[in-house]
Order: sequence, then structure tokens, then C-alpha cells
Amino acid sequence: MRKPVIAGNWKMNKTWAQSVLLVQSISNRTDDSWESVDVVVCPALCNIKAVQSVFDFDRAPIAIGAQNVHWEAEGAYTGEASIPMIKEIGATYCIVGHSERREMFGETDSMVNKKVHALIQAGMTPIMCVGESLSIRDEGTYVDYVSKQVSAGLAGLDASHVASCIIAYEPIWAIGTGRTATPEQAQEVCSAIRAQVAAEYGDQAAQSVRVLYGGSMKPANAEELIGQPDIDGGLIGGASLEAEDFCDLVKVAAR
Repeated sequence: MRKPVIAGNWKMNKTWAQSVLLVQSISNRTDDSWESVDVVVCPALCNIKAVQSVFDFDRAPIAIGAQNVHWEAEGAYTGEASIPMIKEIGATYCIVGHSERREMFGETDSMVNKKVHALIQAGMTPIMCVGESLSIRDEGTYVDYVSKQVSAGLAGLDASHVASCIIAYEPIWAIGTGRTATPEQAQEVCSAIRAQVAAEYGDQAAQSVRVLYGGSMKPANAEELIGQPDIDGGLIGGASLEAEDFCDLVKVAAR
């Protein structure tokens, strides 16, 4: 049975002080049920150490993730951060290939693949994002499009490494818009993601890899979404910035 994941992507929100207040509020709400869920918080890079310090002090069952990373360990890459850097300050997960990185910063499938390989090699867990725009959804080619993203992002890994990855399906048309894919729409694509993994890496890897939904998930719709057979949790945007909402999502996943 796959362990659920609730990962909060704070994006470019919260100052150092605001981050500490938010995670303290989250930490205060944890209980024994959280042990049945992998809970991850992904703050801005400059706030990772502060957030980690709160969780360490409280012994909270919450991991830290980064929102992006470069695949090289060091070099002349102004403005970038390396895997050794984020790992040293407490990150054990990292989001790669988010639609905003792809659209705004030109991140390609090849770049995503390099990051996935580098994270796996460093013993970290990539949260690899895939998803289609509204135009691709309307064309009806979204399953093929997302399947190709999955194949390209995981290319060159062996089955055991694929099994340890997390893949987040984020329909771009449902991010920050208030629109949400129906449970049936989300399940269709998440099932196709698992089928693509099975076709390339075998049934064992497909049944082990965790697939998240990331598109305006909130407490009001989480139960139906997480209740789908191929959805193992959520990559949470806006709702992760409110302690009560985020903790409610963890409670849903823990049931």
C-alpha cells in the first residue's frame, strides 16, 4: 500500500518571519495520525533553514523540500542553488518541472530529467511535475502529452529509482484559477501516468511510484480526489499557506 503524500508548495510567498509563524502553527496541530502520511513543506529557498529549525525543535513529523534546484553540484550558474546546498540545510525532497518553471523560465523535459537524475543520485526524492495547458486539454490530446512528459522526465532511470520518485499531475488550467479537475478527470490522467510507468519500468515500479494531484486541491474537494485509486495525495499551492487548511488536508490523507 502506497503511503500518502501531502506536499505544500509555498511558491514565492512568506518572509522569514512569516514562514516561522506559519510552520509553528502547523507544527502545533500535528498528532500521531501524521505518521501515516509523508508531509512535506516547500518554502522559499532562503527560508528552508528557519523552517527546518522549527520542525527539528518540535520533533514534528514533517519533511522539507525545495521548489527548484540545478543539476550541477557547483559552477558559474548565477542565481542557482545546487543539490549539496539544499541538502545541507535540511531539504530531502525537491520539486522539479513545475509548470511555472517550464512556462516562465523555459525549463525543458531534458532539464527536468537532469534534475531528477541528480536528485536520485544524491539520495533525495524528486517531486516531478507534469500537466497540460487548457488548449491541449481542449484538443483532447492531454493523455498522450502528459505520458510523453513522464517518459522524458524519467528517461535513463532504472525501475527501482523510478519507484522511489513522486510524480505530481498538475493540470495547468486548474492552478491558481479556482478551477479544479473533477475526480474523474484527475483519475483518468493519474491512471495514465501509472500505466506509462508500467509500460516502461514494469508493474512493480508502477504500483510503488506515488502520483499526486496538484491543481487547487483544498479541504472541500480533497476527500474525493484522494479517494481515487491512482491519486496518492496532493501537491498543494494556496491551501498550504493557511495552517488550518493544510492540516485539514493531512487529516484527509491520513484516513
